Amino acid sequence: MTKPLALLEKYWGHTSFRPLQAEIIDAIIQQKDTLALLPTGGGKSVCFQIPALALDGICIVISPLVALIQDQVANLKVNGIKAIALIGGLRNDEVGALLDNCIYGDYKFLYLSPERLQQEMIQERIKQMNVNLIAVDEAHCISQWGNDFRPAYRNINTLRELLPNVPCIALTATATPKVVQDIEENLHLKDVQNFQQSFTRENLAYTVLQTENKVLTIEKTLRKYPQPCIVYTRNRKNTVLIHEALQRKGFTSIYFHGGLSSEEKKKALQKWLNGKVQTIVATNAFGMGIDKPDVKNVIHVQLPDSLESYYQEAGRAGRNGEYANAIILTDQNDIQQLQKQFIHNLPDVDFLKQVFRKLCSFFQVAYGEGYDTKHALAFNDFCKVYRFPSQKTYSALQLLDRHSLIQLSQNFHRKTTLKFIVDQFNLLNYLDNHPHLSLITQAILRTYGGIFEQKININTTFLSQKLGLQKSQIHETIQQLAKDEVILLEELQTDAEITFLVAREDDKTINPIAKDVRHQNELKKKRVQSVINYIDNTETCKNIQLLSYFGEVSKIACGICSVCKRQKTAAPDKDLQMLIHDDILKVLKANALTSTEICTVLPYREHLILGIIQLLLEAEKIKLTETNTYTL
Repeated sequence: MTKPLALLEKYWGHTSFRPLQAEIIDAIIQQKDTLALLPTGGGKSVCFQIPALALDGICIVISPLVALIQDQVANLKVNGIKAIALIGGLRNDEVGALLDNCIYGDYKFLYLSPERLQQEMIQERIKQMNVNLIAVDEAHCISQWGNDFRPAYRNINTLRELLPNVPCIALTATATPKVVQDIEENLHLKDVQNFQQSFTRENLAYTVLQTENKVLTIEKTLRKYPQPCIVYTRNRKNTVLIHEALQRKGFTSIYFHGGLSSEEKKKALQKWLNGKVQTIVATNAFGMGIDKPDVKNVIHVQLPDSLESYYQEAGRAGRNGEYANAIILTDQNDIQQLQKQFIHNLPDVDFLKQVFRKLCSFFQVAYGEGYDTKHALAFNDFCKVYRFPSQKTYSALQLLDRHSLIQLSQNFHRKTTLKFIVDQFNLLNYLDNHPHLSLITQAILRTYGGIFEQKININTTFLSQKLGLQKSQIHETIQQLAKDEVILLEELQTDAEITFLVAREDDKTINPIAKDVRHQNELKKKRVQSVINYIDNTETCKNIQLLSYFGEVSKIACGICSVCKRQKTAAPDKDLQMLIHDDILKVLKANALTSTEICTVLPYREHLILGIIQLLLEAEKIKLTETNTYTL
């Protein structure tokens, strides 16, 4: 058997292991069930890839994310290691051929989703394989207490029953003690060897900043730290807007979100990885499997939905061990927006039953029928017919998908998609010669930022209402622009495709998952509240707060987070406070100003000014206007 360190050097070019990797690998080689709890960037994949290469046979890897599977398989192939991924879109004969390669073709890794594992053909072929290891990635998904619980993960027990003598390793970056216990129980780990690194990142400064101008704060941070940066937003539109704002300020930037094509994502990622741009502005679609050691700043401009998600995303900074920043920028509206997005739109069991019944009615699926039938869904029409709120309804469809009652396609918001493929100078010339197209074209340009750079989904209903025109007129203009090769146009008849994975039984379909749905809704509320507590707590070291959340006790303050830095700074004396107090009232007597403008005008430190502004608000000596300016 080739020694693990020799394999590490041969395939990855490293001459030493990271902390705990050698011990984990040794436990697996000794055929021990193992649980590895390593923080983001801790090198989890090597922990199962090295022993799988050292042992005779093939390793079966269960992973929930197609993107992560594709990334790991691509990296293995680049290193000359034979690996196969069974992802969606494959015909049965293609799946069969790939499984035969696993049996006879000297392949070392087979990557599967937990849903794939339930297919009888796959189970039968697995029985014929010489399996040396079962690796369960993102193992927290198996726990009802875990973030991103996926009921299908419970199906991994089938694999353990098929291969009772094969060791299993469960890997995750974020798990509370209760989740760890749940993983061990659900995977039936025997005499489990537990390996857990501390959640402490000594070089990472966790910072929460109250600001009314987030772009300006990002600008100041990037000028202070010109190294690579990730800016996380919650939606695709904001990635483009912030990217454009940074470019106007003279920064090199690129954006990344789930709506980009695979080729566009690859180009954006390579630009950032190769150092051609300083900042990548992204949704949480970005990050899995990305290991760039020299990231100096990870900045969240909107609140994360859980501390598990935040810890993983923040942990992409400072992997080289040098000082780095994990910054959350927040304002007075953020907590309300977080609750609205993730709490108020949680579908309860009754609403889930309504959506499922109406979904069946919408497609005229009879009681007892519908299994394995596919239907094109016009989502907006569906919501309009039954007067369902769109965001809550989409959450319900995702929940039905997560519990394997339906399969929801990924074309969700794609109906009319276009991109301008001429430059602005030629577009102006074109509109001069086609003035009847100008009104609608200009409305599209004003409404959808970044449309010269990427394909954008166009809401023709919104445009027709905005302009007071018929939808047919919008459609005719878009068709003409495409015909004249001004735009690249994709028109899909529907927003999504629904596949029913069970027969229609109305409430009986939902009842078996009702308990899980209620439990997960309560956990979601608690996770959101944990984020709010983290933001609001200005007395306890941020690192200690995170450690406590993950069940790790520490009384040693980090010394570099926003709380520790504030406590190190002596409070201003009363004379200085009164001076700032009076000067703020003086400048506001002349004009209403934003907090940024006040900080620019007055010669005091920003945090001192903001503190006095808050005191003045509480004393009702000043008030905040609808335009976010302060006045007497």
